Amino acid sequence: MSVKRRDLVRHLEQNGFYLLREGANHSIYTNGTKVIPVKRHKQLDRITANEICKQAGIQPKF
Repeated sequence: MSVKRRDLVRHLEQNGFYLLREGANHSIYTNGTKVIPVKRHKQLDRITANEICKQAGIQPKF
């Protein structure tokens, strides 16, 4: 099962993260203390999306 990147970004933004910058292959999101890279693919694997949530310190949603 896959997760749309937009859904993951929306979940991060609802939890206080915002776009810091665009890298070559990733978008970099931060909440001021943590910096989280998010791959720039249209869809991400569910496990990858939940790992990004764990890195961000928020509840995995997917």
